Amino acid sequence: MEKHITSLISQSFGKFANKEFPHWFQKIINNSYVKLMGLDMSEFHEPNTYKSLNKLFTRTLKEPRHYSLDASDFISPCDSWISELGRVQDNYALQIKGMRYKVNELLGENFSDEEKAVVEGGEFINFYLSPSDYHRYHIPTNLKVLKAVHIPGKFYPVNVPSLQKRLNLFIENERVVILCETTEGKKFYMVLVSALNVGVMQVSFEPRIQTNADVTTPQVYEFENTYLNKGDDFGCFEMGSTIVIV
Repeated sequence: MEKHITSLISQSFGKFANKEFPHWFQKIINNSYVKLMGLDMSEFHEPNTYKSLNKLFTRTLKEPRHYSLDASDFISPCDSWISELGRVQDNYALQIKGMRYKVNELLGENFSDEEKAVVEGGEFINFYLSPSDYHRYHIPTNLKVLKAVHIPGKFYPVNVPSLQKRLNLFIENERVVILCETTEGKKFYMVLVSALNVGVMQVSFEPRIQTNADVTTPQVYEFENTYLNKGDDFGCFEMGSTIVIV
């Protein structure tokens, strides 16, 4: 597919965000962003220590957070607002109230009918990361990664106004769909959904995945012995976006 205007805008913003300006000017940019967006920097280094706006976006925690070590507890993969949740019924889920979509289309054509069938009757939850949130994502439970598919697409905003007016927004946007299996043998999907100004979605366990690049067709990655633990950092959005877990 040809690059959409939203991709070009996101790439342009990415170039600005990645540029390392002279320290005095970068300090102004970073401090202005923190103030404008209302970032809580209590768990992070001072804004003027980040050499680019993107390094501020993708900041890491100074100290690991505490979370339940109970294997049966499923933790949130990110800091976010939960925009919708519910049960998958007749292959439908909600991007927001009144706007439903087919889960099969979200997962894409590179998963078999058998692989997709595991989510029917299961639950879905949408995690929306605003530009003020911590942008890194973490593993929600001890798991094995079975498969990942990078699906090129558009970069529409994923805020509430956009979710309310654009049907199938999650399906139109670029995404990375990850099929996982818990230690109890339950399968689920984590779907990283792009958004406007999200130039990159990093996936640390598979560096070959390069989003908002020159890829025009879905790319499939199979895994045999990739195990990740609850709380592990596995990448980040370079700006706010959405994670859908089904």
